[in-house]
Amino acid sequence: MAGILFVMSASDHWTLNDGTRHPTGFWAEEFAEPFRALTEAGHTVDVATPGGVTPVVDQGSLDGAAAPAVPAALRLEDVDLDSYAAVFYPGGHAPMEDLARDAASAALLGKALAAGKPVALVCHGVAALLPVDRELVAGRRVTGFSNEEEGLAGLAPKAPWLLEDRLVALGADYSAGEAFKPNVVVDGPLITGQNPASSAATAAELLKAVK
Repeated sequence: MAGILFVMSASDHWTLNDGTRHPTGFWAEEFAEPFRALTEAGHTVDVATPGGVTPVVDQGSLDGAAAPAVPAALRLEDVDLDSYAAVFYPGGHAPMEDLARDAASAALLGKALAAGKPVALVCHGVAALLPVDRELVAGRRVTGFSNEEEGLAGLAPKAPWLLEDRLVALGADYSAGEAFKPNVVVDGPLITGQNPASSAATAAELLKAVK
């Protein structure tokens, strides 16, 4: 079976346009559902974050449940992509703070996309595509947390920028489905899920890709 790399944010907040810090982290479902699906299928999962920082769960994603157990994080800067068959990025607002501009993440994603290695990103995790070389992303069909969803979640007026807007500006062929309903877009080895409800379906597409 294959090794899968989960790249996760090291941030516990998202800085809003008034300078305040909105507490966040990874969204529990977006980590737990793919982790379960991939490991139950016999794959091994490693987690990497910028600096090897332990990722923090967004408390708003727990709804009274216990936080999912996350393996000890590797330093993203030291990861050898050749050791993995595929890469997965869960969301939560935290990637908007760091992975949306992280050089090591951008280099890893760029290498994976250029090599045609399966890459899956869900919800705000899709923000990790923003610092990747434009030629590798422009024209690709993608989805991600929509402007409508950000508005319904109540953060759009305070957001320094919106993911949908940035993806469109990058030249990606962005599309969204119904708010908070499962929606996955597959463009060759690039797999993107729109929102938390898309986590399981995104994992299912990644499983197909690594087979």
